[in-house]
Amino acid sequence: MSFLEVLYFIIPSAIFYAAPLIMTAIGGVFTERSGVVNIGLEGIMIVGAASSIIFNLTFADQFGDATPWIGLIVAMLFGILLSAILAVAAVSLRADQTVSGVALNMLGLAGAVFTVKMIYDKGQTDSITERFSRFDIPLLSDIPVIGKMFFVDVYATSILAVAVAIIAWFIITKTPFGLRLRAVGEHPMAADTMGVNVTKMRYMAVLISGALGGIGGAIYAQAIAGNFGASTISGQGFMAIAAMIFGKWHPIGALGAALFFGFAQALSVVGSSIPYIKDVPDVFLHILPYVLTILALAGFIGKANAPKASGVPYIKGKR
Repeated sequence: MSFLEVLYFIIPSAIFYAAPLIMTAIGGVFTERSGVVNIGLEGIMIVGAASSIIFNLTFADQFGDATPWIGLIVAMLFGILLSAILAVAAVSLRADQTVSGVALNMLGLAGAVFTVKMIYDKGQTDSITERFSRFDIPLLSDIPVIGKMFFVDVYATSILAVAVAIIAWFIITKTPFGLRLRAVGEHPMAADTMGVNVTKMRYMAVLISGALGGIGGAIYAQAIAGNFGASTISGQGFMAIAAMIFGKWHPIGALGAALFFGFAQALSVVGSSIPYIKDVPDVFLHILPYVLTILALAGFIGKANAPKASGVPYIKGKR
C-alpha cells in the first residue's frame, strides 16, 4: 500500500469520525462565547444518541431512508430539553456551572440507559437498519488526487458538520447576534448597559449548544455505532470540549481540532489495515484519541484565552 493509498483510506475515515465532534464542539463554542461553561456536552450527546436510535428502531418502517435524518431532529429536541436544565441552573439560579454540567452528564447517562432498559428490557438496543448512506459528489470526485480523497464515498453527515462550522463562523463573527453573543461573554455589564439582554443571550447560546450536541450524539450513534448502550458515547463529549479549547473558542479552530481528534479515532479503528501501524498493539491505538486529547490540552490550555466572563454568573447591576 503506497502512501497515497494510505491517505485515500485514512482521510475519509478521519472526516467521518470527526463529524459528531465538530457538531458538538461548535455547540460548545456558542455557549462558552456567551460566558457559560458547558461541561454537560457528554450527557447531551448521550441523550441525543439514545433518542435517535430509539426513534430509528421504532419508525424505520414508516419513514424509510428519511428515518436517520428525522432522528437528528428528534435528538436535537432532546438535546435542547436537557440543555435547558443547565440554562436554568447556571443562568437563572446562578449555580456553579461546572457542577451543573457534571450533574447533566450523570443525568443524561442514567436517564438514557434507564429508558433503554424499560423499553427493550436489556442494557443495549438492537442494531438499526436505516443508516446514513455514502455517495460520490459529482464533478468534484473526478478531480485528480483530492477527488478520491475528499469527495468519494462521502457521508452527508460529514458535509453537514463542515457546513455548520462555516455557518457558525459567519454568525459569530459577522452578524449582530454574534456581536452580542461575544459581548455578553467578554463583558456582560457593558453589554447590559448597551441594552443587550444578557440572560436571553446566554439562554439562547446554551440551547444552541444542546441542539448541536444532540445532533452530534445522533450522528455518532446512527452513522458509527449503529445501536445504543451505556458505552456508545464514551468520552466523545469531552473530546469535543477539548477541540473547542484547542481551537481557541473559534468555530474554524474547533473544526480543525475536531478533525485532528477524528483522525486519531479513525487511526484507532482502521490502523490494523495500514502497513507499519498494524504492527502496533491494539491497546495503544485504542487509547490514542484520549492520549492526544490530554497532550493537546496539557500543552495548549495555558496559551489559550477563554472569554473573560466564561463561567461567571451575571448579576445585574453588580460588578
